[in-house]
Amino acid sequence: MILHGLPPVIDARARVLILGSFPSAASLAAQQYYAHPQNQFWRILGAVLGQPLPAMDYPARIAAVQDAGIAIWDVYASCERAGSLDSAIRAALPNPLGEIKELAPALRRICFNGRMAARRVREVEALGFEAVVLPSTSPAHASWSFDRKLAAWREALLPGK
Repeated sequence: MILHGLPPVIDARARVLILGSFPSAASLAAQQYYAHPQNQFWRILGAVLGQPLPAMDYPARIAAVQDAGIAIWDVYASCERAGSLDSAIRAALPNPLGEIKELAPALRRICFNGRMAARRVREVEALGFEAVVLPSTSPAHASWSFDRKLAAWREALLPGK
């Protein structure tokens, strides 16, 4: 069965785009990015931005992220996958990353949420963006502590702070 991803969360204010691989089963069911309760995405982003993102409803989270100049999308538009693991992704159709320049003219940096998403790092660099590979916020990536992940994410999203 072919699964279809979520539309991008992006506007003209975006200066950084966070690219995941493909939404989890929980995210697809909720039609919300990073909806799995064990995924640390909203907790990490909230700590970086100094906002209580995990406690906010989804529309408020999205507004806060966009106000901070951050966009969210995935590298794949659709795929076949049983479960939610990136390693199970098959027959993936990529999202048209070249179109993001039109949607977000101020965008300069693209951060990949994990190694699967980072498979498109060369393509992103060829488009003229700075690319940063970050540790995955997925519960499947437990080899890094929360604090270590947070430090890497903070440096990528707020360089020099």
